[in-house]
Amino acid sequence: MRTAPGQVERLSLLESTLGAVDLGVVVLDGARRVVLWNEWMERHAGLSADSVIGLDFLELYPELRQRRVDAAIGQALRDNFPSLLSQTLNKSPFALYSNPAAAARSERMQQAVAVTPIDVGGATRHCLIQIHDVSVAVGRERLLREQTMVLRSQTFSDGLTGIANRRHFDVAMEKELRRAKRNGSALSLLMIDIDHFKAYNDQHGHQRGDDCLIQVALALTELLLRPSDLLARYGGEEFAVILPETGAAGALEMAEIMRAGVRALGIPHGHAGAGDPHITVSIGIATQDGNAPVDVAALIGAADRALYVAKRSGRNRVTAQALM
Repeated sequence: MRTAPGQVERLSLLESTLGAVDLGVVVLDGARRVVLWNEWMERHAGLSADSVIGLDFLELYPELRQRRVDAAIGQALRDNFPSLLSQTLNKSPFALYSNPAAAARSERMQQAVAVTPIDVGGATRHCLIQIHDVSVAVGRERLLREQTMVLRSQTFSDGLTGIANRRHFDVAMEKELRRAKRNGSALSLLMIDIDHFKAYNDQHGHQRGDDCLIQVALALTELLLRPSDLLARYGGEEFAVILPETGAAGALEMAEIMRAGVRALGIPHGHAGAGDPHITVSIGIATQDGNAPVDVAALIGAADRALYVAKRSGRNRVTAQALM
């Protein structure tokens, strides 16, 4: 039986096309034997077509037996059902490598795999496996996620001290107040101000002033007991602490611990009018009772008034203020 000239051309064109496409193309027969293995597969699998044609596919890749690829092949051959493998769950199912250097490092390419049933005119169904190298796309996605995390960190953290910034505080305050109202739980807020900080800055310079802010922020952070507690730089030398599910007694205890903790740093103040030879803080407390919810402005206002009283009363002290 002779092959028609047009058919020869089509077969040659098909062969050239399969050699040129930038993806892996494998065809299996009904017994899961390899009947087609394109040049892309030869290049990235390190196996020639001549060496694999006629072999059981799972003998080539025994680690895929009873895995998602094996199931997808069975569904295609048995049930005429196509499958697109999840790239998240099946990142690199085949031992395929971008280049010899990657192969030497056993660094598989990231793959997107589709398994499709095909009929070739006989009673036996065949199965087409298409494999795309998505390593570059995955790398870009990873970089984008990392850049997003960095941007988010920069957006919600203070550039000098590394703790939460005012924007982060505002978002967290709204969230915790809603949660407190929903659960009927207490919520406390501490407003903290470094005493005579302007005089310290004027005497020692802005670099020492920045160092002082960093040390105070670190000391306050280390005193927080729970992941839900939040310390933020509210502005300048003022800090704020959100204490969810904390009543007045608990807030007072934490504030006293923080006041003593900053004093224990022993940072010399050096200003005659400071009243204390070392850096100290004044702290104002406001607590929302779970049975009498208020808004954010009322809670912040009460803590601010308490802080003002603490400073007017001699500084280096803690004062609580009732909500109005």
